[in-house]
Amino acid sequence: MSREEYRLHGRRVLITGAARGIGARLARRLHDRGARVVLLGLEPELLEATASDCGDAPWYECDVTDRDQVDASVHDAVERLGGLDVAVANAGVGAQMTLVDGDAEVWDKTFAVNLMGSFNLVRAAGPHVSHPDGYFLLTASLAAALHLPLMSAYCASKAAVESLGDSLRIELRPCGAKVGVAYYSELDTDMTERGFATEAAARTPLAGRRRLPVSPVEPAINALERGIRRRSRRIVSPPWVAAVLPIRMVVQRLLELQVQHGLGETLEIARREHPELTTPQPDGVRSRS
Repeated sequence: MSREEYRLHGRRVLITGAARGIGARLARRLHDRGARVVLLGLEPELLEATASDCGDAPWYECDVTDRDQVDASVHDAVERLGGLDVAVANAGVGAQMTLVDGDAEVWDKTFAVNLMGSFNLVRAAGPHVSHPDGYFLLTASLAAALHLPLMSAYCASKAAVESLGDSLRIELRPCGAKVGVAYYSELDTDMTERGFATEAAARTPLAGRRRLPVSPVEPAINALERGIRRRSRRIVSPPWVAAVLPIRMVVQRLLELQVQHGLGETLEIARREHPELTTPQPDGVRSRS
């Protein structure tokens, strides 16, 4: 066993959004490396299947927008694992909307899951990873840095998650714990497939699948594993994302110029479409901001 692999062996890791996609793949990978994982998510059948692949790991059907549910799930998980070393705020949703006259519920639910869900996990799990070997990982996205039409709710919520991670990093420094923020481009996941499954999204320059290449998931899981081992400040996938982040203001201006072609017609199409969130949410999910 290598020195780096040993850093994962026996580590107690909690992951939200673990029923499918990146969360489920990451849980399986970390289990294979000897970590003790616990899974939180909304889809019990998928959670149970992932938990079975992870040595019958503990799992909890948990709505991250419900602070009481998050508190209870984390409390029980900590008791079962005897503590917590790593917390991964991975749960996230998205759907297209126009800002001026779009569906405000999309905005509310996106912020409820992406931002308030991350905050709820910080509140519940933060005290348990506040030790010299602790690590908190928040999932932002390249959308935190580059902002496109129809993606306003997703981009704004992920920019807020990035800010949350930066502040948390400073506050946890005295106890020795570290904080990382993950930035992905479009990855080949269910979330990407569902998010692009609209006529308006397919027409949007640089956002439609015919313009922006969708990257495989496996390199992202490799980057996450490596980042958790090292308790990295920043995790990116694909690697070119790292080059974009420092020059985000310049790239943003170039994007604004690029997306103008045919934008009026695209917005009209978007106003007629009513896409669902990429992961269905329980009734009554609302932002608590």
